[in-house]
Amino acid sequence: MDPAEVSQRAERVRNRIDDAGGDPDQIAIVAVTKGFDSSAVEAAAGAGLTLIGENYAQEMLSKLSQLQPEILDGIQTHFIGRLQTNKVRQLSGAVDVWQSMDRMRLVAEIARRSPGAGVFLQLDVSGTGTQGGCAVSVAPALLAQARQAGLDVKGCMAIGPQGPASEIAAAFAEVTRFADEHSLHHRCMGMSADLEAAIKAGSTMVRIGTALFGPRSTRVAHSGAN
Repeated sequence: MDPAEVSQRAERVRNRIDDAGGDPDQIAIVAVTKGFDSSAVEAAAGAGLTLIGENYAQEMLSKLSQLQPEILDGIQTHFIGRLQTNKVRQLSGAVDVWQSMDRMRLVAEIARRSPGAGVFLQLDVSGTGTQGGCAVSVAPALLAQARQAGLDVKGCMAIGPQGPASEIAAAFAEVTRFADEHSLHHRCMGMSADLEAAIKAGSTMVRIGTALFGPRSTRVAHSGAN
């Protein structure tokens, strides 16, 4: 992975944020390195992107094991993929922020394995049910349980729907409404393809992969965080 190229692409992403009406100094970028080797993490860190998103437990652990201590010390790892409860023990200690909290059992397991951990509540606003996330109607109860369990709920996360721009905008607006109603600072929404719509709807954090690192293999191209 060419660090200079990633730096140039990161600047283009920041320009897109600015053009969409967001403040590039305030909108956090999670560099999604799924499907790429550890050099992508190193290139992202070199470009000033210290939030690293991963979707798969084994890939994440393998990649982190290859990084030098100075890189590891400078990044914050976000797990953004669908998460099985039996993977939490394996990942605890490696994950700094769990972004895909979407059910009661997962809340309990994260609280047990990583007490006080930073988490995001994943909302299902796409209506497909295939990318994870809880229905907005049950989200308040899940949020209350997470807070009661001592987890640090930093915000909510959502994957935008595939469809007309009006549907995408409406889905992202729902995320912002929920965050505002429940005093959640972060609204992590927007990827390489729908970044502008997310920024306009109030996103504070975007998950960017292909716009930073280029195309992935087909095996990982459809897991909802690019």
